[in-house]
Amino acid sequence: MAFIDYYKILGVDKKASEADIKKAYRKLARKYHPDINPNDKEANTKFQQVNEANEVLSDPEKRKKYDEYGEHWKHADQYEQAKSQGGGRSQAGYASGGGFSGDFGDEHFSDFFESLFGQRSGGGGGGRKYRGQDFNAELHLSLRDAHKTHQQTLTVNGKQVRITIPAGIANGQIIKLKGHGAPGANGGPNGDLYITFVIAEDPVFKRLDNDLYTSVEIDLYTAVLGGDVMIETLDSKVKLKVKPETQNGTKVRLKSKGFPVYKKDGEFGDLIITYNVKIPTNLTEKQKELFRELSKS
Repeated sequence: MAFIDYYKILGVDKKASEADIKKAYRKLARKYHPDINPNDKEANTKFQQVNEANEVLSDPEKRKKYDEYGEHWKHADQYEQAKSQGGGRSQAGYASGGGFSGDFGDEHFSDFFESLFGQRSGGGGGGRKYRGQDFNAELHLSLRDAHKTHQQTLTVNGKQVRITIPAGIANGQIIKLKGHGAPGANGGPNGDLYITFVIAEDPVFKRLDNDLYTSVEIDLYTAVLGGDVMIETLDSKVKLKVKPETQNGTKVRLKSKGFPVYKKDGEFGDLIITYNVKIPTNLTEKQKELFRELSKS
């Protein structure tokens, strides 16, 4: 069933006052009245739609229900009763599922109410089917856990759920496990489980999308003369050549040594390394003299 926009039928804004609605209704009712348009089927249909829209929008209580439930405002009391009895989704479930505002697109509107109120069972009797409540859970991971595909078990509403976490999962990412929510009523479908991943900050690496950032100290002599330095990645160590006369703050990019791309096997971001040149301290007099000689040259 297509969504009927009563505001559009009357040509008024959703914030229209009662006076605006009454004025618009009277204008359109005169325009499409059967006495003025005899034997005009289209005008008769318009007249019926205008009356239907006015019936709902001119009544504050009906208008409130319509604003929340659209053309299915007549089922509002059923929904509220079902929700209070645990038959509908919880507000938390709606938040994880994208929010409920009553403003659904045409292609989803009837499907939503069908899933909410269900179909009558056969035989002309029985109760309605109700979809089970959605559950929400948080799963906390370290950056190194999120770096590799692995399995974890979490307990939701007293039941253990074992899931496989793909490498590259992002902080704040939500995945849905269909049918792992509360059981439905009267043979209705189970709700779903929404898991939000919370990834803690790592003391060594900072993650931005699929790239990793870290800093490495090199001594003054290596920075001036060049040399080798060992770099730690998330899963190994790499020896890098430091070029002579490397400046403090120099950045080096290691291709494909960053974070794995979510659900794309073999694809990785980069590792960006910043060199921090460490100035020597506690110099002997001889060492200080050598620096004095260098400064004069």
